[in-house]
Amino acid sequence: MRLYQGQVWQTPGEFIRIVRLDRLSVAYKTMADLALKTGTHHELTKKEFCRLLKARNAVLAGGAAPKE
Repeated sequence: MRLYQGQVWQTPGEFIRIVRLDRLSVAYKTMADLALKTGTHHELTKKEFCRLLKARNAVLAGGAAPKE
C-alpha cells in the first residue's frame, strides 16, 4: 500500500484524508462530508494507520498522485 500526502480514502460513513506523512507517522483528518471539510485530526504510526484502513475496508477515493 502506497501512502501519499493529500490522499483521500473512503470508508463506510466517512472520509479519511492524509494531512501530513512522515517517515514513521501519519497525521490524518476524518470527515463525514468532503465538501464541508470539517472533521477531527488524528495521528498514528504508519503501521497502525494501514491497519486502520484495512479494518475499515477503506477504498482510495482520490487525492494526490505520486510525482514522478
